[in-house]
Amino acid sequence: MNNNNNHSYNNNNNNNNSHRAVFTSSSSTTNSSTSSLSELTTSSSFHRKNNMIPHSPKVHSKLVCDEIAAALTSGTSTPRSIKSHTELAETANGVRLLAKNLSRTTIQLDVKAIMVITKARDNSLITLTKQLVEWLLETHPHITIFVDAKLQQSKRFGVAACNSLKFWNKRLVKKQPELFDLVVTLGGDGTVLYASTLFQSIAPPVLPFSLGSLGFLTNFQFQDFKRILNRCIESGVKANLRMRFTCRVHASDGKLIGQYQTLNELVVDRGPSPYVTLLELYGDGSLLTVAQADGLIIATPTGSTAYSLSAGGSLVHPGVSAISVTPICPHTLSFRPILLPDGMFLKVKVPDGSRATAWCSFDGKDRTELHKGDYVTIQASPFPFPTVIASPNEYFDSVSRNLHWNVREQQKPLSDNSKDVDGAMDNLHISSEQDEEDEEPEITEEEDDFDINFTDTERSSYSSTPSSDDMNFLAGNGTATPQNMSYLNNVDERCCFAHPNARVHLSGGKS
Repeated sequence: MNNNNNHSYNNNNNNNNSHRAVFTSSSSTTNSSTSSLSELTTSSSFHRKNNMIPHSPKVHSKLVCDEIAAALTSGTSTPRSIKSHTELAETANGVRLLAKNLSRTTIQLDVKAIMVITKARDNSLITLTKQLVEWLLETHPHITIFVDAKLQQSKRFGVAACNSLKFWNKRLVKKQPELFDLVVTLGGDGTVLYASTLFQSIAPPVLPFSLGSLGFLTNFQFQDFKRILNRCIESGVKANLRMRFTCRVHASDGKLIGQYQTLNELVVDRGPSPYVTLLELYGDGSLLTVAQADGLIIATPTGSTAYSLSAGGSLVHPGVSAISVTPICPHTLSFRPILLPDGMFLKVKVPDGSRATAWCSFDGKDRTELHKGDYVTIQASPFPFPTVIASPNEYFDSVSRNLHWNVREQQKPLSDNSKDVDGAMDNLHISSEQDEEDEEPEITEEEDDFDINFTDTERSSYSSTPSSDDMNFLAGNGTATPQNMSYLNNVDERCCFAHPNARVHLSGGKS
């Protein structure tokens, strides 16, 4: 990246922790549910413990908190309020309505900068990147376009230099993630995962075009990029706020080794050891089970179609707030995959009695060895990963297209006069294949001659030790996970961080 670009953008280093999503709505139902939720979570009745009032016959129909119990026992003060089951049921229903409305939100962006991420080691995509960038520069000259810094010297790319064309690198993305208003990926699911790796804090909406070998997350066709981008820039986008994990690796003494934001899954396996791994799984501080298997997969709903599915885990819709725990080849037939609530704080530990060490990886990267006594903590991340929704049924379209989910020949009717329906499919979610564009002439080249490539230096940069930049997002002094975890008093005080320039409308309208 040139010095001028560095100088113009490195002076605006804001604190990412100050960016929080603010939701507005014109729906009275959503307002009431949000108000009820706020009242519930801020009232002391939410801090319920065990000192209930045993002599009152109405206790079963009321939730009585510590403050009320103490007031009624001492008689020194009058309790402020008692939440009835009816009020709590209304609040719970309001929360469900709010979650439903979140899936219908329209994110109106003031797009001033677009980041383009092109799949590495595929020179055929450089031409498409050039086509996309040239169209954006011509059609939307007020928008700054950022492309990979490796394309700055590429002859295939060859876009004329101008003030609206700049280049991004990892350091710029890590320092100023709020600089980009929209991310466009050209590749497959791996390119989307790479975008998640780059944005380890707040992330702008990601528009993924299907140009790879697998497409659970890439539901947009590149031949329609002009219409799609015009609509996103002018009318806003609807996005899935995909849950990520905050995974922290600790040594046996509690020292923090590394922290990662994970979009798909955390995998803890036996590595090269011939022995079955022995792993202790804790939830909210309590031992849930001891796994004797080749490993454990802790997956998000997005990651349920990846390694977890191959190991026998269930498909989980991205709108479901859950954590999937799937064993890898367990040494018992009763150890089945399980879904846990996303508010649970998990810990996977290698006990002192284990025969060998274990290895953990995060979205298939940053492989780290866990010695005896080491452990990994997992919890829902405050930094969701928004991906633009292509259609209301895009999830079912993707699993049908990639997995042929529930595809079979249609059963023939019993009538002899029926038409021949051989080969008809009763799955209506499979999209028709679109016409393929003319293939670009194939370029013969050496293996290392890629315009965008992973060098040995970059491979080694995926270190398990967090850098000083990563420490900005660690709690406390960045040396250990705080011990006063919120699960001890059932209070979830985590914040949800979003892009600072995004305005979210729950009613789906425009601003």
